[in-house]
Amino acid sequence: MALHTGSCHCGKVAYEVETDLAQVIECNCSICRRKGYLLTFVPRSALNVIRGEEDLATYTFNTHTIQHRFCSTCGTATFGEGKQPTGEATAAINVRCLETVELSEITPIPFNGRDARG
Repeated sequence: MALHTGSCHCGKVAYEVETDLAQVIECNCSICRRKGYLLTFVPRSALNVIRGEEDLATYTFNTHTIQHRFCSTCGTATFGEGKQPTGEATAAINVRCLETVELSEITPIPFNGRDARG
């Protein structure tokens, strides 16, 4: 596990997240495909919003179980929040927003979210 810092483009929203980046998912569902997300999932307790909580906007769709959080100023999609089937609070971190991660060193795992049934 490592502590990573992330932020939106304009810097109003910043956070820290503890994750090992062992699994980075590239999903092809309607929103992930359009936004180009690379996601890693962590318990919500591993995510600490340092600043800009009040600058986050939320988008939900379909079953409204995931709150897609983004900066209301620059529109950067920083992370999402939801619950595992067990009820555990979880966060989906957009790895593209992590400042210290070299994306060329990551091999994303494809996930067929387009055809997933939930």
